[in-house]
Amino acid sequence: MTEAEVRAAMAAVKDPEIPTASIVDLGIVHDVRVSGDRIEIDLLPTFAGCPALDVIKQDVEQAARDLGADVAVRFVYNPPWTTDRVNEQGQDALNAYGISPPLLQIGRAQTIACPYCGSDQTIEESAFGPTPCRTVRYCNSCRNPFEGFKTKLPPSPSAS
Repeated sequence: MTEAEVRAAMAAVKDPEIPTASIVDLGIVHDVRVSGDRIEIDLLPTFAGCPALDVIKQDVEQAARDLGADVAVRFVYNPPWTTDRVNEQGQDALNAYGISPPLLQIGRAQTIACPYCGSDQTIEESAFGPTPCRTVRYCNSCRNPFEGFKTKLPPSPSAS
């Protein structure tokens, strides 16, 4: 068994709160180590208090066990997860689910496109969405509410 095979298995594990997105596409899988018939997987939670962590861990453990291996899964917090870890497939999956993908724009205003009509005429109605990682937004063009993935910036270079 190889690291690539384990990562492929992890790509089939969906985020329980966003079933269109895999944990790989969301950048949650940080490290995979394979040694003989043992797999160690480090995951980066999007938020420390994410209510889906137990489900994600169980799903990852099951996917790894399905490869015929002994598995250890742990959550790590260094480096911290940031929105720049979401790949293009993850952004498409978020958009398909009606969640505006995160934008990483430092030093300039953010325009977040509506996942329904594509308009940039959107506003944030509340920074507090249904989960700690999402906000509630509204499109002034098509008049639909939608969720946005919170932008979580990487630490500043001076924090290293």
